[in-house]
Amino acid sequence: MKDTELSRRDLLNAARVGALGAATIGSLGAQVAAAATGPQPHGAGLFGIEALPDPLARRVRWAVVGLGNFAVGQMIPAFLQAQHARITAFVSGNPGKAADLAARYGVTRLYSYDTFDQIAHDPEVDCVYIALPVGLHAEFTIRALKAGKHVLCEKPMASTSAECRAMIAAAQSAGRQLGVAYRVHFDPFNIAAADMIKAGDFGTVRHLIAENCLEIDPAYPPHVWRLTRALGGGGSMFDYGIYGLNGCLMMAPDTTPIDVSAIYTTPRGDTRFAQVEGGVQWRMRFAGGMTAQGTSSYAGAHVNRLLVAGTGGSLAMDPANVYDRNRALRRRPKEPDLVIDTVASQPQFAGQIDGFSLAARDNVPHRTPGEMGLRDITLIEAIYRSADAGGAPVKV
Repeated sequence: MKDTELSRRDLLNAARVGALGAATIGSLGAQVAAAATGPQPHGAGLFGIEALPDPLARRVRWAVVGLGNFAVGQMIPAFLQAQHARITAFVSGNPGKAADLAARYGVTRLYSYDTFDQIAHDPEVDCVYIALPVGLHAEFTIRALKAGKHVLCEKPMASTSAECRAMIAAAQSAGRQLGVAYRVHFDPFNIAAADMIKAGDFGTVRHLIAENCLEIDPAYPPHVWRLTRALGGGGSMFDYGIYGLNGCLMMAPDTTPIDVSAIYTTPRGDTRFAQVEGGVQWRMRFAGGMTAQGTSSYAGAHVNRLLVAGTGGSLAMDPANVYDRNRALRRRPKEPDLVIDTVASQPQFAGQIDGFSLAARDNVPHRTPGEMGLRDITLIEAIYRSADAGGAPVKV
């Protein structure tokens, strides 16, 4: 079949943002739906946020906690593109690095991890972005909430579902917003794909297949903590496979998982994986008969794919959720194949920052709330329990 091309402009025009559907895992589904529906941020911008930038004095003020590779390379520069937010503080254990970045970005407030709690008295900090290793998410999120600040925490939300619940309870007690940084929900490419599926472009969705693999390098500093259970929480499923899990639920949100099964695929004798799993394959069944399955690995060439197969066609997203250029192939009977090419997905970071800023400022629900992070960690824990039991199904 002849391919046709959907331009980035066409894709952006097609992206429509609605409230998160009721992706469910038992009673958690109601919590996710309740946290993510209701009044939406006002305005008609691409991400469901105001189209015009705020003046500097009205922008929501942020502290960034943790100045690692991802924060410095992706999130901090995204604040320059944001329309409703600005950075006013850095929190780091490296004073020299913090000072250098502060000079570069015009930040005047610097905190260490020991002095972090002093932000409670800082009127120039409204929101806190947690960019620390997973094992530190719960501690610093709860400390920030107790300090009276709104918190956007990097994914995965925490090391355990118990920590996630404690974080949600702290947000409720403080009367503050808590979000999980699932940037994909602010990516025009993924938004458009989800809208196509919800509109019935592929009929009834029957199968979803996610593949997320990379070769982890213990000599590369940003990878080191990911191989330590105390900091990483888990292995490949926590760090990379969660994209596939969350992505499947984003693409087919109106379904109810009933059980999961999984097996470990960690290479035998690989010393990198003394503390965390190096690979896992999982399968999830849903009440309506749909299935989702995924592969997550720290021991293979880079793969980032998501396939949606329905009664009326398919959508092969490859790559599905990288930083800079996502692509997809749409196939439907008796129609030319359609190539969807975003050219760049970078707006997802700024959109995520602005979306949370407006949720915090205007007290409206956030698109990726703490309840979503709890749902995903609960599912991952079930995946691990099944793998520990040799693949026996675990009800969810």
